[in-house]
Amino acid sequence: MAAEVAGNGADVSRLEALVRDNARMTKSIYASTAPDSSARKRIKLDPGLASEDQDITKTALSLRLHAEYNDVQTLPEVIAKKLPAAGPRKKKPKAGEEAPSKSEEHARKLIEGIPASKAAGAAGGANSSALVLARNRPAGAPSADGKPQQRNEPQNLSLTRRPDSLLAQPRPDWHPPWKLQRVISGHLGWVRALAIEPNNQWFASGAGDRTIKIWDMASGQLRLTLTGHISTVRGLAVSPRHPYMFSCGEDKMVKCWDLETNKVIRHYHGHLSGVYTLKLHPTLDVLVTGGRDGVARVWDMRTRSNVHVLSGHTGTVADLVCQEADPQVITGSLDSTVRMWDLAAGKTMGVLTHHKKGVRALVTHPTEFTFATGSTGSIKQWKCPEGAFMQNFEGHNAIINTLAVNEQNVFFSGGDNGSMSFWDWKSGYRFQALDTTAQPGSLDAESGIMSSIFDKSGARLICGEADKTIKIWKEDPKATPESHPIEWKPTLAKRKY
Repeated sequence: MAAEVAGNGADVSRLEALVRDNARMTKSIYASTAPDSSARKRIKLDPGLASEDQDITKTALSLRLHAEYNDVQTLPEVIAKKLPAAGPRKKKPKAGEEAPSKSEEHARKLIEGIPASKAAGAAGGANSSALVLARNRPAGAPSADGKPQQRNEPQNLSLTRRPDSLLAQPRPDWHPPWKLQRVISGHLGWVRALAIEPNNQWFASGAGDRTIKIWDMASGQLRLTLTGHISTVRGLAVSPRHPYMFSCGEDKMVKCWDLETNKVIRHYHGHLSGVYTLKLHPTLDVLVTGGRDGVARVWDMRTRSNVHVLSGHTGTVADLVCQEADPQVITGSLDSTVRMWDLAAGKTMGVLTHHKKGVRALVTHPTEFTFATGSTGSIKQWKCPEGAFMQNFEGHNAIINTLAVNEQNVFFSGGDNGSMSFWDWKSGYRFQALDTTAQPGSLDAESGIMSSIFDKSGARLICGEADKTIKIWKEDPKATPESHPIEWKPTLAKRKY
């Protein structure tokens, strides 16, 4: 038994010798990589922490502390000024607490006594308050204070301020306020659909009275009434390349009207329930419809064949848009999701799940590759093609039924309670908010904005409302930036989904 214990003791001593030899070798290879070898010698370590070879333990601990704390010794000046001027003080133990041991006290002094290196000295500009670790900046790239970094200068690993350009909001452009120009009466039901003729000479409206009416744009006079649907007309579209107008309704029908004879020439059969929205593709001879059966159907305009059935939503497809580039079809559903579709493959490219309530309205910008979606109390802006979130339009707390935007970056949202908001598309600033005036004799519940569209010039906004009227809004020509200033206060941009 004694021989066995003696053998174990010899093995332990040989193992300790190997550890010491290994540490000496490590020191000879890596000890010179410390930022300041002369500073290492000045650091005092607790003898209680040392092993048999004091020099090895001191060097190893010094290197480790430098590697961990060298980057964060100095605070930005703005934060440092707010702190008390007194230096580090030794905390007195409270009653009932044990005083720190000798080893802990020496370790604390060691950490506080690490000298600042040149790299850690520049901790942001004088006005810096945001802590960002600037790491791996290429040689010659400008630092946070705008000065170019020299090639031989060590990399700055200090906490620096994030560039202001990433934090600031864009300043909104000035837009004149909009005022009511004309009220058109004639429908006997809610006006649920609007469409503008490509030459801006007339516009069409579809309503709950099952009729489609053609109105003169300049005078607002009724030109024509088309009958054929047996339920509410929910969608209208006028082709820019053909003398055709398309309509859809809650009677499951999708019709193609010949504008030369004012008669229906084609029917598109396939939807299993009411058809709530219809759009034409800007370059292809196809139309896309969506409805209560939860699918969007792509139709060949001439052959009436169903090219694709875009299935994936679990609720009613309330609105959709078409554009030339991918995603060529974007649908919004009452299942609170937005889907972007690959028209060639007939499959989903992406799903946006940021909304909490059903998405009832969609609109694409006429000149930018962006689009917006609206649901109850939430309007969001997205970037194509990947559907990246850009910003929120905050403040319109209502069920958003319709959205519209023109080339002058005026963005309109209409609510189910008659509330209207006008926004700057670029910055998300709401420059006008008002409530529509219901037609005399109608109920208060009939003040909802059901549909909206800008004319081809962007100078007039046409709204179809639940009081059975069509209201045309126009910019106030007498307004100036002095009479209606922008009441905007810049804030740090919030990326709240």
